[in-house]
Amino acid sequence: MAGQAGSQDNKARPGQRRMAQWTRDYARLPGIPDEYIGQDGAPRPAWARFFDAFAALSPADIERRFASADRHLREAGVTYRAPGETADRLWPLSHLPLIIDETDWRQLTTGIAQRAQLLEMILRDLYGEGRLVADGAVPAAAIAGSNEYLRAVCGVKPPGGRYLHLYAADVGRGPDGRWWVLSDRTQAPSGAGYALENRLVLSRAFSNLYKSMNVERVAPFFEAFRDSLRASADRDEPRIGLLTPGAFNETYFEHATIARYLGFLLVEGDDLAVSGDRIHIRTVAGLKRLDVLLRRVDSNFLDPLELDASSHLGVPGLIDVLRKSGVVVANMPGSGVLEARALLGFLPNLCRRLLSEDLLMPHIATWWCGQKSAREEVLSRLDDFAIEGAYGRAVPGFPGSGPVLSGELSPPERERLRSAISDRGIDFVGQELVRLSTTPTWENGRITPRPFVLRVFAAATPNGWTILPGGFCRIADEPDARAVSMGDGARSADVWVVSDKAIPASTLLPAADTVRIRRIAGVVPSRAADNLFWLGRYLERAEATLRLIRALGTPTRESGKGAPAGASTALHSVERIQRLLVTWGATSQASRANSAKVAAEALQSAEKFGSALSLLRSAQRTATSLRERLSPDAWQVITEMVERLSVEADDDDGIVSAAELSLQELASFAGLAQENMNRAAGWRFLEMGRRAERAINTARFARQFAYDEAGDEDLDVLLTLVDCQITYRSRYLVGPALAPVRDLAVLDPYNPRSVAFQVAALNEHIASLPSLKEHGLIERPQRLAVALQAMLTTAEAAALDVKALFALEQDLLNLADAIGLHYFPHGPNASRPEKLTGLA
Repeated sequence: MAGQAGSQDNKARPGQRRMAQWTRDYARLPGIPDEYIGQDGAPRPAWARFFDAFAALSPADIERRFASADRHLREAGVTYRAPGETADRLWPLSHLPLIIDETDWRQLTTGIAQRAQLLEMILRDLYGEGRLVADGAVPAAAIAGSNEYLRAVCGVKPPGGRYLHLYAADVGRGPDGRWWVLSDRTQAPSGAGYALENRLVLSRAFSNLYKSMNVERVAPFFEAFRDSLRASADRDEPRIGLLTPGAFNETYFEHATIARYLGFLLVEGDDLAVSGDRIHIRTVAGLKRLDVLLRRVDSNFLDPLELDASSHLGVPGLIDVLRKSGVVVANMPGSGVLEARALLGFLPNLCRRLLSEDLLMPHIATWWCGQKSAREEVLSRLDDFAIEGAYGRAVPGFPGSGPVLSGELSPPERERLRSAISDRGIDFVGQELVRLSTTPTWENGRITPRPFVLRVFAAATPNGWTILPGGFCRIADEPDARAVSMGDGARSADVWVVSDKAIPASTLLPAADTVRIRRIAGVVPSRAADNLFWLGRYLERAEATLRLIRALGTPTRESGKGAPAGASTALHSVERIQRLLVTWGATSQASRANSAKVAAEALQSAEKFGSALSLLRSAQRTATSLRERLSPDAWQVITEMVERLSVEADDDDGIVSAAELSLQELASFAGLAQENMNRAAGWRFLEMGRRAERAINTARFARQFAYDEAGDEDLDVLLTLVDCQITYRSRYLVGPALAPVRDLAVLDPYNPRSVAFQVAALNEHIASLPSLKEHGLIERPQRLAVALQAMLTTAEAAALDVKALFALEQDLLNLADAIGLHYFPHGPNASRPEKLTGLA
């Protein structure tokens, strides 16, 4: 037994030695609060527990787990977009969590809950009785100077009874070791979705460590938030939507994550319409009532009729619906006024006035220059302050979106700043320069301190404010970052609130005995159905292009076999493939002299709109708008195809190989859609897009390669393109013949690649969709599909000449257009007045 104990001690020593070395090398910044090393110079107990377990991992195991986390982020497509950029960036996750012990966290959450309640009461007064301004507790200019103060909302009682449903505060540890508030977030706080994603990634990478540390779960917070929104509506089973600016917003991925996790509908302004005193969603089944709107659109853009008339993000008439209590909006429009730094200096007195208690959490000392005494104080010590906009982060008259440090300006610029504050002090605040507390990060095999900001979230519930255990942590890349200068170069970290006792597992799934069983198709907004339809079309177009590339790269066939007199059919077929690729915009006319160049362009050209790469990128952009509806596996398939084709192929074999691999992945996506998607309207529109595009492409293939004088080689190419070689050979003991090939590719209802099969599937899907008109007549998409199916059922292969195939192709294009016009209306047709008498 003694020998065994000694052996275990020897195994632990490498980890203990690494831990000791890390602690000695930890270059804590002098005079700066640190999360790892306490004020007594010793590691905090929670961090010591973490690093004791972390150090027991071998260096190779640590790197493997870090690589696993990075791979998950990449495969799941976790992205963000920096302000002003058009391209997504991979989410920058720090590999070490921020760790906060239970006692420290309890003190922090008490202060956050108090602050949230205070701000709720201030909003209630500002948009209600207005006693705070009337009594002089808050200067009127400090409120009215903000463009987030909305006169249109004054006197409007918030449906559901609350102005703030979700509040967040950016905090850091102050010089005295206490938490300080750096800024308030009351408009539409972001970051909770990324905090959730951080937790999913890091808890998977370090599963055993995560469990052993007894980390508080985040699911109860999201459950409480969801339940509070549900309870705020005026019916038992409300419909909740998350209003997003769209896929080009910097944090769109987070919007999709929250919507998917909480089961909300992800909607844009164009998805919504006002009728009477209610908000409705435009769906493929007509207008459906929306009860609660969790907004991620700034207040001024919510209603172009009463707010910013140039906005395309909001819903005309939304403010009037609020006046009539027709929808709950979280947070209420106008709540962003409390983010103004001009108000910070008044909060301590307001807390004593409204709550009869002192403000528990201090904030950075702030002087609003709209008051003479504060302005004089700032001007007298200008170099000691960070100058910020009183109502926004940008400083009026100065470039950039951050604060201005007088000490870093040239003499003329410093004088210009001084004059601006003197002339119009209402627009400026001076804030004390504060250095952020630091947290350990992993850099080059060692732990290094870096400044951080922690965003803590509070959700209003019937039982008070509940706090997200952890939050959204941003870590600066520079060791000397101040609270005023942490910006785009930040990383993010998971936040672990740890306990000494075991934490029970939690989930958003309700108890089995509290759920009423339902079998419903659900609501599909018209925009989402439109995107699903076009996702199917883009993927099918890419598949057709890839099949042409593969056929073009097939080794030279037997020249002259079945060819017209004096011609080489192999060359003839190549020319036809090239001509088709040029027509589709996959390659240029100038490249036709070189088959290898044609294949390379058609596969990987970013400039050619019809290339496989361009089509898959179009599919990826469309899928981005469907993040809440696509599984991670489906997203990963699309991402991997784009990444593979973005790398230039080395030679002809590489081009054919890339095309074949992409075809396999497209088959995987089709299999995922077929086996994993519920047979609801969303799946039907994805299928309809695929079926319509496949029918069009097959008709084009038949017109090009099954013309009246087609030889064996042309017909063989057609069989290859429609993947019917094996079927044809099993049916016919002769070489390719024109009529049987036409029948198999166009008319055979049993062939899943034939035009007839696609049209039959389209008929089935259209018939399963709800009718949008009240006249009881067959609607145009179904009328066209039925006519096409009847024609294909009665047609004979011998009569399918080029003219008939061209007419078939045009009919299929008309059917696809009719589906779009009918189910995805835009402009004046978007309201669908025929359904207003039967609103859900």
